[in-house]
Amino acid sequence: MGLLSLAIWTPIAFGVVLLALGRDDQAPAVRRVALIGALVSFLVTLPLYGQFDTTTAALQYVEKTSWIERFNVNYHLGIDGISFWFVLLTAFINVVVVIAGWEVITRRVNQYMGAFLILSGLMIGVFCAQDGLLFYVFFEATLIPMYLIIGIWGGPNKIYAAFKFFLYTLLGSLLMLVALIYLYTKSGGSFDLSVWHALPLDRTAQTMLFFAFFAAFAVKVPMWPVHTWLPDVHVEAPTGGSAVLAAIMLKLGAYGFLRFSLPIAPDAAHEWAWLMIALSLIAVVYVGLVAMVQQDMKKLVAYSSVAHMGFVTLGFFIFNDVGVAGGVVQMIAHGFVSAAMFLSIGVLYDRVHSREIASYGGVVNTMPKFAAFALFFSMANCGLPGTAGFVGEWMVILGAVKFNFWIGFGAASALIFGAAYTLWMFKRVYLGPVTNDHVKSLIDINGREFLMLALLAVAVLWMGIYPKPFTDVMDVSVAQLLKHVAVSKLY
Repeated sequence: MGLLSLAIWTPIAFGVVLLALGRDDQAPAVRRVALIGALVSFLVTLPLYGQFDTTTAALQYVEKTSWIERFNVNYHLGIDGISFWFVLLTAFINVVVVIAGWEVITRRVNQYMGAFLILSGLMIGVFCAQDGLLFYVFFEATLIPMYLIIGIWGGPNKIYAAFKFFLYTLLGSLLMLVALIYLYTKSGGSFDLSVWHALPLDRTAQTMLFFAFFAAFAVKVPMWPVHTWLPDVHVEAPTGGSAVLAAIMLKLGAYGFLRFSLPIAPDAAHEWAWLMIALSLIAVVYVGLVAMVQQDMKKLVAYSSVAHMGFVTLGFFIFNDVGVAGGVVQMIAHGFVSAAMFLSIGVLYDRVHSREIASYGGVVNTMPKFAAFALFFSMANCGLPGTAGFVGEWMVILGAVKFNFWIGFGAASALIFGAAYTLWMFKRVYLGPVTNDHVKSLIDINGREFLMLALLAVAVLWMGIYPKPFTDVMDVSVAQLLKHVAVSKLY
């Protein structure tokens, strides 16, 4: 078993053990096993960094063995500079989420922790899969644990939110399955992605494939106008579910564009780039304005996620190295910052049991340590230089200006909206005098919550001050992707 298989199956194995053996009367032991499982799952990904060759765009840590021999389906894993950081990010966020749910979850603890560990392994599988059918299996399998997390531990309308999440993402993926079957037949019976990348496809085939993949990945990102499921799901999901959904699951869709849409249908990607850019700018500007009028903190951050992911898809479809690399960096940065924002809201919700901005005011007076973390993460969400939130957005804006000044100008103007809705929320919730008895009786964060927020703060600060390790890993792979996309595949 190679390093990638260890990264995938270690958390899944721990999750299955928890589901099989844990009971609510054994909750303390279940939590300890879950934390050990999350830590071990993260530790097995660290050797990937030490041995990764940043000078090549070739797949590394490749594992390939026959899976379904009759249909030439292989258990084929491998990562390059584009997918590398998402393996580590997923494992890291899983550790934070287990810590976040330590005291909050009191019923079905083994199922809650087990679902997150299994989900972590499945998401890593998506980033590692180099076989089309294997990718689809991992991609769809992630829906099951997240559906259960929302449906069992969510809010009052959890069943509605869980169904909406499942139906939106499943229906989008069905067209992708049709596209995968077409590519299988077109390639002479192969599911290998590298074979698909080299297929000679005519304009009609590329266009149909592009929009089939668009249906699956745009819903997952989510892009405007298929983003409406996200705020409902975030509002109802438990805090850990919101953190993983924003930090990792949204990235599966954006990653799909880089792995399928661009290299398999490059001419269609160029032809329809104007549409992708337009939808991205609408997400960045319009959805940012929608976020400004939200009264629910989770909804505000959910719309903020749609706006920030708009920068990602904008970066991908301007077809220059700064823009594409900026989009990937923005995905990683948003993983840290969005998880921190939702976990911060969760800290308040655990105490007051309200997400309404109007329920708070003057929190800094009773929770000064927590307010310091909240301010830092709010600044990162605004894109403050020196934080992770700045690096990716700045790179995308720079790449957009190189592509077209007015597109870059439109994207840059959206930073004003991001600062407006984030700082408005911070001002209403944290600053000023204490407004009610709930806030007056608040107790500052404990050691567990401090550790959870400190881990994310270090990651946000490290990436903001020294992003070189992130960009160095992906530069060669991004250049190779753009070189491949620049060569016409029309025959």
